[in-house]
Amino acid sequence: MIRSFKLDKLLTIKEKEKEKALSEYNEAVKRFEEVAEKLYHLLKQKEDYEEMYKQKMSEGLAIQDIRHFRQFVTNLERTISHYQQLVIQAREHMFFKQTKLTEVTIEVKKYEKMKEKHEEAVQKAIQTAENRWMDEVSLQQFVHRKNWVR
Repeated sequence: MIRSFKLDKLLTIKEKEKEKALSEYNEAVKRFEEVAEKLYHLLKQKEDYEEMYKQKMSEGLAIQDIRHFRQFVTNLERTISHYQQLVIQAREHMFFKQTKLTEVTIEVKKYEKMKEKHEEAVQKAIQTAENRWMDEVSLQQFVHRKNWVR
């Protein structure tokens, strides 16, 4: 019978913390990707709109259309600036969650290593006890045979 590892409950708790940290990290990565993708689309939209503006400028544009374009680009730049800040925050949050996940993973590995060493020590103790028992049985048989031969 192998004794149970005395820190099994703690190991289970740490494994649950690791799963939670992994889930939070994955959510942070997903959030970062969503915000970064939105920023990319806004930048692409601005680039396309400016290209279209250059093309129309070469053909000639009314003053009112130029004002509308400038207003649109100004609003788009504000939105882009806002999303750049969101990307920075999402990246920092993602790195924080990654660090947390790394720390918890290291802790789990420590407890797993402790459990492994405990199991090895128990196996070694069992093997030692079995060897002693076999030695005792062999000795008893030898003594019994010796006494029987007389």
